[in-house]
Amino acid sequence: MTGFYNRREMRAMLRRNWFLFGVLLAILFAEIFPSLGSTGGLLKPEWTAKYLSVGIIFFISGLSLRLDDLSGAAASFKVHLFIQIFTFVGVPIAVYLLCYLFLSTIGVNEWILKGLITVSCMPPPVSSAIILTKAIGGNEAAAVFNSVLGSFLGIIITPFSLLLFLGSSAMLSMVNSLVALSQTVIVPLVVGLLLRHFNIVASANSLPLSNIGQAVLLFIIYTTFCDAFLTHDSPMNATDILFSVILVVMLQLVFLYASFHMAQNSKWFSAADVVAITFCSTHKSLTLGIPILRILYSGYSHFSQITLPLLVYHPTQIMLGGLLVPPFKKWLYHSKAKIKTRP
Repeated sequence: MTGFYNRREMRAMLRRNWFLFGVLLAILFAEIFPSLGSTGGLLKPEWTAKYLSVGIIFFISGLSLRLDDLSGAAASFKVHLFIQIFTFVGVPIAVYLLCYLFLSTIGVNEWILKGLITVSCMPPPVSSAIILTKAIGGNEAAAVFNSVLGSFLGIIITPFSLLLFLGSSAMLSMVNSLVALSQTVIVPLVVGLLLRHFNIVASANSLPLSNIGQAVLLFIIYTTFCDAFLTHDSPMNATDILFSVILVVMLQLVFLYASFHMAQNSKWFSAADVVAITFCSTHKSLTLGIPILRILYSGYSHFSQITLPLLVYHPTQIMLGGLLVPPFKKWLYHSKAKIKTRP
């Protein structure tokens, strides 16, 4: 009988944390078969992960939302203001000061530090923050709105931020960026919203949209790690790589802690808002980041060193997000329970 209960508890734990186990399996599979999901590989992630997967995620978000919810999210200007200021002002300044301190005191590789500054100037991503917010039960509409808003702002703000902090011009082709953003974000989102609004897909609530979205995110994780595992041309030594990994993890933990507690201690935000704020404020876009880096430093002998922090940051934010889903769910549940029990 004890063995039966243990197996049942194990199955229940696997059901609750399947996404976290999926993340670990995706990383393991990427290490075993990296060429399958790498850029140019059989799965063609430069199209399937960058465009198709992101489009599916925003299509699902459109099906999951009502136009009233999204218009209500647009009115939550304090949430948007917090996220965008934290993303485009707070994070870059903090990272720049830290890199300046490291460069002047312990002489860390200058190009890795430039890569960290580049990462800090990136906009929020168009996938992971939304999926994690939805998986926890946070304010998904606010996460979607800020991902779209941040991507548009990033087209303009990110190049000027890099110009300010690095002294290099990084002007993107704004027309091409707007076209790509429309194809992967705006069109799928609008189609999903309209299908839901006009009841063409009337049973959207009965579909496992969250599970489908998380499965798509696992595919993005797998392809991301495939490229990371196949990057062997770096001229860096082991110390540089280890320092990059440790610093990226520590920075994300600090930013997650700071954004969560600043939002939690504010009277302006609900518990669901805090969840969206925590992930949207701290996650950075690999989709926009790689093109910027290629425009800035393509052909440079230090290109691998500059791209390393972004390659580390992207999977790290997904891994940390996956680890935080269960505790955030508990926190959100208890926060809502406290509100209901108040007189």
